[in-house]
Amino acid sequence: MHQRARSAEDKARRADDLLKAAEALARELGGVRYVTLAAVTERAGLHRTGVRRYYASKEELLLELAERGWGQWRDAVKSAVADRAGLGPAQTAAVVSETLVALPVFCDLLTHVTLYLEGDVDIERARRYKTNSFAAHDEIAATLDDASTMTGEQIANLLAAAIMLAAGLWQVSHPTPTLAALYEQVPRWGHVALDFAPRLTSLLEACAVGLGEA
Repeated sequence: MHQRARSAEDKARRADDLLKAAEALARELGGVRYVTLAAVTERAGLHRTGVRRYYASKEELLLELAERGWGQWRDAVKSAVADRAGLGPAQTAAVVSETLVALPVFCDLLTHVTLYLEGDVDIERARRYKTNSFAAHDEIAATLDDASTMTGEQIANLLAAAIMLAAGLWQVSHPTPTLAALYEQVPRWGHVALDFAPRLTSLLEACAVGLGEA
């Protein structure tokens, strides 16, 4: 077990350990809905009551993880674009899709943020999330605007579609055990067969091409 953090650096490291533990558990268990504070603190090597020194609640912990996801997506888009220029709509959509697919926990969290996470924390924590997520979004948009032939307005609409599609398609393609069993019994209801990455890619490409032609 870790000793109690004594310095600001130690506290930041413990908080980071908790985020990494939550992300690892979400990947292993099939979604953030299955993550519990007890499991997170155990994975991070902390006493189960120790998490309260870093995050007031599970919702705050997951919102922090979502905020980190925005930064990861921003960095991934910048890396994917690098010094490229003149990207057409389909190529722009591919960058957006590929970088989102590489962040499955973030895609999952996009649903939960809207449903309850940002509404179940105090107003200052919600403000910080909004501030940092919007800043990351704007950097993504600016990066794509510099590299793409699409207009700024078209890119903004593409990103809006990407966020909604990634959130919704991730949930559909990762059903609960009950729904997975039901889909095995009734294959025509089998949303579990929906392949997240190809479907997201094809829909975003169609959206980008359509926006480019509008």
